[in-house]
Amino acid sequence: MRALVIDQPGEARVIEIKPPAADPFEATMRIRRVGLCGTDLSTFLGKNPLVTYPRIPGHEVAATLERVPTNDLGLAEGMNVTMSPYTSCGKCTACRQGRFNACRFNETLGVQRNGALMDRLNMPLAKLYAAPLSIEELCLVEPLTVGCHAVARGRVTAADTVAIYGCGGVGLGAVAAAAFRGACVIAIDLDDKKLAIAAGAGARHLIHSNRENVHARLQEITGGHGPDIIIEAIGRPDTFRAAVEEVAYTGRVIYIGYAKDLVTYETRLFVQKELDILGSRNALPQDFKEVIRMFEQKRFPTAEAISAIVSLEEAPAILRAWSENPAAYTKIMIAFD
Repeated sequence: MRALVIDQPGEARVIEIKPPAADPFEATMRIRRVGLCGTDLSTFLGKNPLVTYPRIPGHEVAATLERVPTNDLGLAEGMNVTMSPYTSCGKCTACRQGRFNACRFNETLGVQRNGALMDRLNMPLAKLYAAPLSIEELCLVEPLTVGCHAVARGRVTAADTVAIYGCGGVGLGAVAAAAFRGACVIAIDLDDKKLAIAAGAGARHLIHSNRENVHARLQEITGGHGPDIIIEAIGRPDTFRAAVEEVAYTGRVIYIGYAKDLVTYETRLFVQKELDILGSRNALPQDFKEVIRMFEQKRFPTAEAISAIVSLEEAPAILRAWSENPAAYTKIMIAFD
């Protein structure tokens, strides 16, 4: 069967590999769509320290079940599913607390182990989520769960005003999940296309950070108080600091992005504002179920969020094009049918 492999930074090609052997405890899936995300781009560029080469990428999946062991989960052959791409050891502190998303020894599909950019894949039944969604919607579920988990970490309710820095795939998940909970959402980005998608996902206010004074706009929208919650989904030192500076007193700051450089803070704000500062990593089963409910209620602009759907044979070329012009694409999907 076919697979896409990144042999080394900057070099991707389609190869032939052996089909996966049948596993009595796992389902065999025929891959239908695989979404590419920033992690895959980092792998292609050689900037992901968790990746060794060669590596088959891909962890945002829509698939059709071809072979399913007997189960009590309601899963059957012919169903369309998405999946959770994470592993958990069950023994570390996070796992013992039921927070498997933060497993110390997690291995994400397509990162520490080979991913889903291949014709067929075996997966444990507990990692699969069947839903009556389109193939494209199913493929978008996993990337949106990461932002949804940040919203859950922030305890967002309809009473909150939530500002989200960054409207890439992860940030859009936070926008959509916060809006789905009824919060007043402020989306901040420097890309008009991404802001338009954020509006379609439920953002009530849009701030273009290259054309507007973000501080002044946040003060205007919140009556001088600042947002109750700020979610940082970019990963830059300036937005890491801005989250603490702009959030309201007794507010909550949730970090999803990784700052690539050291961040220096005016730490008195942590104490003076009595802030809750939280990290957010991956997603839990309840996040998958919440995003699926959101799609079932047509609360996300699926078509607008997808900038390209290409065949597996075209994947190496679009990876190169994306690496040369990252701003030109929002979500790229690889189609296997």
